[in-house]
Amino acid sequence: MHSLTARLAGLRRDDDGMTTAEYAVGTVAACGFGTVLYRVLTSEAVGGLIRDLIERAITSVFG
Repeated sequence: MHSLTARLAGLRRDDDGMTTAEYAVGTVAACGFGTVLYRVLTSEAVGGLIRDLIERAITSVFG
C-alpha cells in the first residue's frame, strides 16, 4: 500500500508551464499546422467551394 501512495505522490508534483524545449516543439508544431491550414484555405479547390457556398447563400436569401 505504501508503494501506491508513493506513486500517487509522484503524480501530484506540480509541473506548471512548459520548459524551453517544449515551447520550441510547440511553436514549430503550431507553425507547421498554420502553414498547412493556410495552403489548404488558399487552394483553388477550397476557394471554389467557398465561392459556391456564398453564391448559394445569396441566391437563397435574395433569390
